[in-house]
Amino acid sequence: MIVLHALKWPDEIRSASQVDVPDATVSEVGAAVALAETLSGTNMSELRDEYREALEKVIQAKAAGTRPEPAEAPAPASAQVVDLMAMLERSVREAKAARAGSPDATVHDLLRTTSTWGIT
Repeated sequence: MIVLHALKWPDEIRSASQVDVPDATVSEVGAAVALAETLSGTNMSELRDEYREALEKVIQAKAAGTRPEPAEAPAPASAQVVDLMAMLERSVREAKAARAGSPDATVHDLLRTTSTWGIT
């Protein structure tokens, strides 16, 4: 009824007693989990919340009056440094080598070219 109320003008709303609504219990959390599992193809019960686990450890340590142990920082995904300038220079050399047998590119007058296309 709430959805109908939001979609219709007040004079178009019928009372809930006039609408045959089946008795059904819907769990919003259950429906959300089912939707996420359907869309992702992942069983949500297999996932774990690492942030929550770490936060619970901090809370337990503080409640016990001790200092929480610092969490280990994750290792960086990749420490490989890429020299972009060297890659660009190599790409230019390879392009020049590929064009070595062909004549140089020609430059066309933009106004003349566009006028042949009918653009003014």
